[in-house]
Amino acid sequence: MTNLFQLKTPERLGTTSLHCSSHNRIIYIIFSNIIFKMDSSICSAIHITLSTLLKIYCSSVFIFPIASVFQERRIWNPSPHLPSLSFHAHIKIYLVNAVWMALTLIGGLILLPKAMVGKLLGNGFAVQREAHFVERTTSAICTYVFLVPTVEIDGVENLPPSSEDGTSPAPVYIANHSSVIDLAVVFLLNKRLKWVSKDSVQYLPGVGLIMTLSEHIFIRRTGKNSKSVSNLYEKSNKAIQSGTPMFFFPQGTRKMDSRLPFKDGAFRIAIENESEIVPISINIPIGVWDSWHPIDLLLGRRDEKMKIVLTVHERIRAKKGMDIEELKKKSFDEIFSVLPVFDGEESVADAKKER
Repeated sequence: MTNLFQLKTPERLGTTSLHCSSHNRIIYIIFSNIIFKMDSSICSAIHITLSTLLKIYCSSVFIFPIASVFQERRIWNPSPHLPSLSFHAHIKIYLVNAVWMALTLIGGLILLPKAMVGKLLGNGFAVQREAHFVERTTSAICTYVFLVPTVEIDGVENLPPSSEDGTSPAPVYIANHSSVIDLAVVFLLNKRLKWVSKDSVQYLPGVGLIMTLSEHIFIRRTGKNSKSVSNLYEKSNKAIQSGTPMFFFPQGTRKMDSRLPFKDGAFRIAIENESEIVPISINIPIGVWDSWHPIDLLLGRRDEKMKIVLTVHERIRAKKGMDIEELKKKSFDEIFSVLPVFDGEESVADAKKER
């Protein structure tokens, strides 16, 4: 069959050429509009979806702190040795967590474009220092605005010098864990640290984002987590050998009125890398949530006892072949040597002695 678009006879040249040209133009316009509208609708749908997800994510900073209130309540209220949390204490817990999430969210979103560029170029997120600055600043704001007027650091001379040249293994910091407050005040040591945290934390608004950008280490606590544990050791060893200190709460969970035993992880890593262990005691006043700070401060009332004390003990050098149980006991005794004992409290060490 003769192709109409290829006719060249004189008698039909003019009319056929005009007809074909108009026909092609109409088809081109129709398909161009269809494709353009399709692209526009897809882009619009993507934009609407991303905007909605971002709004939900940002709004959740006002929802997730409610769960934090119940978590902290479980630490304080069931104990006969601790005061029951008042109504305004619950409000304070909510505000601390909401502000923490909001500020880290703002900082994380500001750093995100640079982080994505670094990731695309194969340099990791490349914003670890900036993310740590956001964490430290947020922690200082939450501590001094909502909790206490003073954070006292004893034994500053025992803090190891900062060194990230990789010529020697970085230290391993360990501390007791009694409250969410611990996570904030440790940043006031002004040391760039890598944390180990449960994997669910990375889904918290703001906090999870900034911790991801800081490249902290997330592990799964339940189920088949052998791969997660292997990842913990691998990333911890890499950080220490590159000069970045690791921070652990070796008790693994929060408990205010009893002394839970230390788990092996931090000590195995210290022994493997022959790092120095820096034991730190965190002493939180039991009335911290129920205090009227900062209102008291604004009214000129200052309670000298209402302060958080961080005690940095002498460093312990870990070496390969050391007995891990002895290392744990020495660290345990150092940390709890300056912490108050609640009425009726029995430490793990005391329990073992009685046996």
